[in-house]
Amino acid sequence: MTFPARLHILLASGAPVGVVLRRGPARSVCSILWDRRTDQFQLGQWLRGRIYELRSDISPDGRHMIYFAMNGRWSSETHGSWTAISRTPWLKAVVLHGKGDCWQGGGLFTSRSRYWLNGCGHFTIRNTAELEQDTAFQPSGWYGAECPGIYYVKLQRDGWVLKDRLSAGSGDRFTVFEKPLGHGWILRKYAHAESGADPGRACYWDEHELEHPLRQQRMVFPRWEWADMDGKTLVWTAAGCLYRARLHAKELGAPKMLYDFNGMKFERREAPY
Repeated sequence: MTFPARLHILLASGAPVGVVLRRGPARSVCSILWDRRTDQFQLGQWLRGRIYELRSDISPDGRHMIYFAMNGRWSSETHGSWTAISRTPWLKAVVLHGKGDCWQGGGLFTSRSRYWLNGCGHFTIRNTAELEQDTAFQPSGWYGAECPGIYYVKLQRDGWVLKDRLSAGSGDRFTVFEKPLGHGWILRKYAHAESGADPGRACYWDEHELEHPLRQQRMVFPRWEWADMDGKTLVWTAAGCLYRARLHAKELGAPKMLYDFNGMKFERREAPY
C-alpha cells in the first residue's frame, strides 16, 4: 500500500519563512525551506531515520531549527537518538546532544538565540557560541514524555487555546485546540494520541475544522494534516501537498496548491557549513 508524503510545517514567528518536514517512506525524511513571501521552496537535507516533527521548533528569526531524531544505531556516537540544532533548512547539527532512547528529547526556542532542551538524559557532543541553553525556562504544562510534551506547549505559545481533553474510546485520546481568526472564524484542531491508528498515520495525528459560531457555519477537513494562519491567509497540508487560501467573511476562498511534495526521493546533500 502506498501513502502520500507526510508533512509538518514549522513557522517562524518573526520572519516570513518556514521549514517543511517531509516524511516518506517511513525511514526517510527531509527538510525544506519555505519563503512565505514568494512561496518558493529550497531543499535542505535528507536523513535516513525518523525526525519527530512534533518535538521540533524553529527560531523566531527562522535561522535555526531544533529537532529530535532517531536512526537506531545504538552503538554510534549519539547512541541511536539525538536532539540537534541546525541552520535552516539544513539538518547538520551545530549543537548536538546525544540521547540514547526516545523518551522526551527535542526542545523549543525561547528567543532567537536561546533554547530549552526537553528532558533529562542528554549528553553534549557538539556546541556553539551562536546559541545558549535556557535552563530557567519552565513549560506551561506537562503533557507526558513523548510528542505532546513539546507539541502542546508550542501550540499554546503560538496562539492556540487548549479547550478540552477527551477520549473517543478504542485507545484514542484527543485534545481540542482553537485559534480565533478574522471575520469571526475559529480554526479548530483535534490533536489525537491513538494506539492502533489507521495505516499511514502515526500514533499522534491531527484533524481540523473551521467554524463561524454566529452564523452556525461549520466546515470539516479530516484530510488536513496540518493547518495554521499565515498573515491573512489560511495554509494547510493534505495528501502530501501544501495549500493557501484567503479566508473571507462568509467562506474560505479558492485554494491554491503551493507545492506537491509527493514525487521527492532521497538524495545525499552536504550542508554548506
